[in-house]
Amino acid sequence: MSPEASAALSLLNAGAVRERAHKLLAVGLEDRLPNFHVDLDRMDATAELVVETTRKAYPSLAVPFHSRWRHFSSDGADRWTALADRVAWQDSAARARAEFDLAMVSVFLDAGAGPSWRYHDPVTGSAIGRSEGLGLVSLAMFAAGAFSCDQRQPLRADAEVLANLSVTDLARGMQVSDANPLVGVDGRVNLLRSLGRLVAAKSDVFGSCDTPRPGGLFDRLASLTDDRRLPAPTILSVLLTELGPIWPSRLRLGGIALGDCWKHPVLATDDVTSQLMPLHKLSQWLAYSLIEPLQNAGIAVTDIDGLTGLAEYRNGGLFLDNGVLTFCDEGDAFREHDVASPLVVEWRGLTVALLDRVADDVRRRLGLDANALPLAKILEGGTWAAGRRLARERRADASPPIKIISDGTVF
Repeated sequence: MSPEASAALSLLNAGAVRERAHKLLAVGLEDRLPNFHVDLDRMDATAELVVETTRKAYPSLAVPFHSRWRHFSSDGADRWTALADRVAWQDSAARARAEFDLAMVSVFLDAGAGPSWRYHDPVTGSAIGRSEGLGLVSLAMFAAGAFSCDQRQPLRADAEVLANLSVTDLARGMQVSDANPLVGVDGRVNLLRSLGRLVAAKSDVFGSCDTPRPGGLFDRLASLTDDRRLPAPTILSVLLTELGPIWPSRLRLGGIALGDCWKHPVLATDDVTSQLMPLHKLSQWLAYSLIEPLQNAGIAVTDIDGLTGLAEYRNGGLFLDNGVLTFCDEGDAFREHDVASPLVVEWRGLTVALLDRVADDVRRRLGLDANALPLAKILEGGTWAAGRRLARERRADASPPIKIISDGTVF
C-alpha cells in the first residue's frame, strides 16, 4: 500500500474526526479561526437547555439511541416494529438484513429536505417535513416494495433495483412536485444508484447469504464479532471502507475516496493529510442506525462513545443559535455557503468538538456516567432536539442558522 493510501485510511475512522475537530476547537479558543468566535461562557446555558429538553421528552431519562429508527414512529406508534412483527422471518439474521436494507436506503435519502417539502402522511393526515418526513416516506416506499425485485417479498432492497432507480420513481414515491419541492432529488437518486452498483459488484461482501443487497452487510459485520461483540467504531470503519466509492467525486488520496472530508486552512500538518477535516456525518448516522438491528440479532455493540457527534445543522444550529458560536463577519448569516467552504467545514468541525464538551456537562447535571448516557442518547435527548427547537423559535421555516447550498448528499 502506498504512503498516500495509508494516510487516506487514517482519516476513515471516528478517531480522526474527533482528533481534528478538537484541534479546530483549540484554535477557536485562541480566537484564531477565520469564520467563528467561540464563547464557552454560553456552554452552561446550552447544557441546561439540553437537559431541559431531554427531561421534557424523556422524564424517566430512558432515552433511546439517536438513530433513523426514531423517525419510523409517529404519534407514539412504531410503524416498522408493527410491520416487521407480522412477518414470519426465517431467523433473526433475515430480519436484521431487512432492517439493514431499510436503514441504509433511508439514511442515504436523509440529507436535508429543504424548508418547503412535506410528506403528506395518509395514516394521520399530517404534513411532516425535514428528517421526520423523509423517514416516514422512505419507510412507506420500503413497505410498498419500491426497492425490491420481488413484490412477494417487499421488505428488502435489491442491488438491481437501486442501480436502476429513476428520478421519476423517487420523486413520485417522495411526493415531489412543483408545489412540494425537495432539495437534491438528483443527488439522492445518484447516491442510491451508486449504492446499487457497488453492492452488485461486491457480492462477496453484500451477497454471502442472499442475492446482493445492502442488508448483506449484516453478515459481514457478524463475521467480525468476537464472542458476539462488536465495537461501534468497527461498524463505521467498515461502512467507510466498503461504501466509500459511492459518494460524489470529492477529495481522493492515494486513489481512495475520502467521502465527507473537506479542507480547512488551519488544520496544517507535515504530511499529505494537511488541512483535511474528516466528518463522515451520514456514515456515522448510519453506524448509529445499525446498532439496534445488530443488538436485536443478539450482537452486543460496544464502545458506542467511540463514534462522534454528528456534524449536521441541528447540532450545529444549537451552538450558533445559543451564542456559543458567533460569526466573525456578521454578513455571513445572510449569504449562502457551499458545503466545501471553510466556513461550513469550520462550523461542522466545531460542532463535533463542542458536542463532546456539552455531553460531559449534561452527564454531570443529570448525575449519570457515559455508560448510562452515551453520546448517542445525548444527541437524541438532547442536542439535536434542542437545536431543532431553537430553529423553530427563531425562524418561521425552522431553517438552519446558516444558509447552505446542498446537493442532497451531505446534510
